[in-house]
Amino acid sequence: MKPSKHMPKIGTFDGAKFWKNAYAHQRGKLLKKVNVPDDQIIALVNKKYVELPAALKYEIEISGINKNELQ
Repeated sequence: MKPSKHMPKIGTFDGAKFWKNAYAHQRGKLLKKVNVPDDQIIALVNKKYVELPAALKYEIEISGINKNELQ
């Protein structure tokens, strides 16, 4: 099915690619932008992307965050 010209394109963020190439402080910035509490950020920054909760990955991917905001 072709997207209609009237439907806005949903911008997604490639969370897995970003996560793989990011340093811990960049991951922390990303988690902070999607409103993860600080105590949880500490526990999550060193995990693999696939180990993050599905709801969190979804939130990251639909967040509309630009990679440049996280440098």
